[in-house]
Amino acid sequence: MATLVSFDEIRKNNLRSALLIGFFLVLMTLIGLAIGWVWDSLLFGAILTLIAASVYALIAYMQGRTLITKMVGARELTKNEFPHAYHAIEGMSLAAGIPTPKMYVIDTPALNAFATGRSPEDGAVVLTTGLIKTLNRQELEGVIAHELAHIRNYDIRVMMVAAVITGILLFLSQFLLRSMFFSGGRSRGGKGQAILLLVAIVLAILSPIIAEMIRLGISRKREYAADAGAAVITRYPPGLAGALRKIANDPKPAERIANQATNHLFISNPERKKTGFWARMFSTHPPIEERIKRLEMM
Repeated sequence: MATLVSFDEIRKNNLRSALLIGFFLVLMTLIGLAIGWVWDSLLFGAILTLIAASVYALIAYMQGRTLITKMVGARELTKNEFPHAYHAIEGMSLAAGIPTPKMYVIDTPALNAFATGRSPEDGAVVLTTGLIKTLNRQELEGVIAHELAHIRNYDIRVMMVAAVITGILLFLSQFLLRSMFFSGGRSRGGKGQAILLLVAIVLAILSPIIAEMIRLGISRKREYAADAGAAVITRYPPGLAGALRKIANDPKPAERIANQATNHLFISNPERKKTGFWARMFSTHPPIEERIKRLEMM
């Protein structure tokens, strides 16, 4: 059954990736038209934006693992420094039936972890030093198995595409607003011109929100699926449940090593300490308490 679930998740994630890329191209065309209007050439704006976005997306996709690990300040995890973590990743990879991923560590007392890469062959697991030093063996194996489930199900590919799209949209929305500002607010006649101006303003304002909704749409359900996958890999759900309890009680989440483009990668949202309706509304992760409850029922 676990194998069937894995294949089904892979199929869904490939579809999600294709849909995200398709939506991304359409949105980039609209933003390019808006930028082109500001600079007096709709076609030029659309073509330039699509070319720039495509080149950036290709580079980010091919070098995503390296870019993301550098972005969060991760370094290679060595066997001599953390032998138990090194061997746990090797052992859990064998149990998951995937190649042993690249191993990285982030020097921070925060308790967190994430996986990245294009595929199981390009996968990487990143652990914080605080996580390695705080969790016991079964808890650490549970977290590692959770990240390996993301790799096995190709969640990492969707997550990387989402991170790339988020970064591009945030950059272009800011560029569009600045372009309109530095264009000097020149006056143009005609209803069509006014409509394009309105579209430009709406796209500039909504792009960050759209980017956030893209990440939300792929993040919450995959966390439950990865928790279930970890339970299958370790055959010991209490291990991950115990790890999540300690992570939930961590007084210093990894806020400084994450940002709006990478929050969704981590096993627990680095900004989870933020409270209020909007914080819960735009959280990229389901409540830890609910995840623990589901694990305890397995």
